[in-house]
Amino acid sequence: MALTRLPSAFGIALLAFVLCDVRAAAGADYAREDRIVAEIVPAIVVGDPVYLPTPRRPRVLAILTMPQATPLGGAVIVHGLGVHADWGLINGLRTDLAEAGIATLSVQMPVLAADAPRGEYATLYPEAGERIAAGVAFLRGRGIDQIAIVAHSLGAVMADRYLASSSAGVAAQVPIGMQGDFAMRPRQPLLDVIAQNDLPEILAVAPLRADELPRDACSRQVTIPGTDHFMANRRRELAQSVASFLARAFAARC
Repeated sequence: MALTRLPSAFGIALLAFVLCDVRAAAGADYAREDRIVAEIVPAIVVGDPVYLPTPRRPRVLAILTMPQATPLGGAVIVHGLGVHADWGLINGLRTDLAEAGIATLSVQMPVLAADAPRGEYATLYPEAGERIAAGVAFLRGRGIDQIAIVAHSLGAVMADRYLASSSAGVAAQVPIGMQGDFAMRPRQPLLDVIAQNDLPEILAVAPLRADELPRDACSRQVTIPGTDHFMANRRRELAQSVASFLARAFAARC
């Protein structure tokens, strides 16, 4: 009887690499995204769910929150890794900015499996860019000409990669807790926000980004004191800083 040959350590490692590569190449986990959407839509209290058509998905959830008066401008809100379009900090930004007179559209980003490492999310940057572009187009279709992108954590990286390839129609950019450097020197007014007690890797690279900020009267780096990466106890202060910056940028006072 022939003996079954056990795989070598090299073979096991190669198989693991191939499986990891196949998972990354497979793209977004739409089943997981659909479960997330099914959970959050019934719980929306402020704002309205709308659905954006994109090249890869015909219906992508976004949450539109309009101010009571004519908006000063609009903001596409982009969430980070492991959360969603109505998660705590994102909910605070979309509602507080609307109270400050800015229309907000919080767009659901593509997701991977719950156990996927952060590095694999780079495969989703092109699809994330399509969704951001769809958000910009949606706001413009409602007659809002001045549009910014406000993004947190991994969402800030996704937004940065999108703007590096296409900044058409975007008046300002607000990365919050961004990890890493800019893909290219920003071309629009930018408020670079970090927390005083942010993640070590974010605090380490933030000073490098300061030298890349546009030389205008608005762009700057700001630290929110007494809080961490998720800013749970300083969300009102965060929204006030962002709203003040966007009001100046939308009014062309930069």
